[in-house]
Amino acid sequence: MTRLSVEMLAADAPPPITSAGHAQLGIAVLVGIAVIVLLITKFKLHAFLALTIGSLALGAAAGAPLDKAITSFTTGLGATVAGVGVLIALGAILGKLLADSGGADQIVDTILAKAGGRAMPWAMVLIASVIGLPLFFEVGIVLLIPVVLMVAKRGNYSLMRIGIPALAGLSVMHGLIPPHPGPLVAIDAVKANLGVTLALGILVAIPTVIIAGPLFSKVAARWVDVQAPERMLPQRASDELERRPGFGATLATVLLPVVLMLAKALVDIVVDNPANHTQRVFDVIGSPLIALLAAVIVGFFTLGRAAGFTKERLQQTVDKGLMPIAGILLIVGAGGGFKQTLIDSGVGKMILDISKNWSIPALLLAWLIAVVIRLATGSATVATVSAAGLVAPLAADMSTTHAALLVLAIGAGSLFFSHVNDAGFWLVKEYFGLSVGQTVKTWSVMETIISVVAGGLVLLLSLVI
Repeated sequence: MTRLSVEMLAADAPPPITSAGHAQLGIAVLVGIAVIVLLITKFKLHAFLALTIGSLALGAAAGAPLDKAITSFTTGLGATVAGVGVLIALGAILGKLLADSGGADQIVDTILAKAGGRAMPWAMVLIASVIGLPLFFEVGIVLLIPVVLMVAKRGNYSLMRIGIPALAGLSVMHGLIPPHPGPLVAIDAVKANLGVTLALGILVAIPTVIIAGPLFSKVAARWVDVQAPERMLPQRASDELERRPGFGATLATVLLPVVLMLAKALVDIVVDNPANHTQRVFDVIGSPLIALLAAVIVGFFTLGRAAGFTKERLQQTVDKGLMPIAGILLIVGAGGGFKQTLIDSGVGKMILDISKNWSIPALLLAWLIAVVIRLATGSATVATVSAAGLVAPLAADMSTTHAALLVLAIGAGSLFFSHVNDAGFWLVKEYFGLSVGQTVKTWSVMETIISVVAGGLVLLLSLVI
């Protein structure tokens, strides 16, 4: 970033709520992050409360008046929830429809029927990647674990040979591909183009999931050779249904928002004329809100009605889909508040002033910040929203593609080495019946491979596009 662009950005930005110098602001950032980490790890406080208190601690340490720090936090919270809250809600509804209607099981059974032997790990990564598009990570694990255990038992496979590809597919979708909350928040923070981010995210995700999934699973199976635990073989959602949706209709519903958003990005690139009627139409139908809303409405018929759901049952499914996301929305919103407090305190300008003399690339810096916060807090979402807030000012002078790559760098860093302070770590450990050491050698290493490979690919793409 040039000195001129930094000065222009400084002129356009509102005055900071504090007159602190760089040294005090740097200390304030460390204090804010330390408070968040301590509250989450030591006192087991919910991430929403930790981010709220950490934001106020940051403002206080920066010397900002408390009323202005509170205003910054609430403004950022409101703007973030307004930007991504509806999208997260629509994604949750679509995911619940997919699970309850048996559509997810239909995709699983259809792909497994055509796969066998050496192809099975590749089938598992395909299943997890497709199903993982509209589902939150934890929901995806709960949905896919019975399938993983059943396939491993019936085919006499090592559990890691089947489980690692499924986990890799889910994790990559969670960290890199919108409409998952992390990528959406980062896109909103750095003002990246969603369609371009989605396209580049898929480009990065494919080789990443291959390396961390089917290829690494060979090594993981040698390190930890365990069989599927009998006690963890629950019923699947569709076992109680009389009928379920067809494979083609289910797949089309899941991929509909992705296709619409990618189509918008492609038309924007090819036409590049905001006044053009075709581009204006695609700008509407390819917007995340309309794309996800269309998928939900189509899903009522292709998934819900196809499974024999009544109007009352569809309403119950929507209610159940929305209930679990309250915590996620609050964490995401509080992360937006933390980001706004950083910016309003002058931390954004400080990073611009300092980083113009650094030799470290902005993308690598974003990845490293996300890695540190991920290791400290154990939460990929907290790592994403915090890192996005810190490096968002660096995107102001970036091209559309490089802003999208900045989002992906943050997402890649947020997945680094899941360990004992991450809820996902314990979820995998218990479902697969592993010891702590075995979970580290499989799940934790897999997450690190995803983070490093995706981060490396992002840096490589930044050199060629």
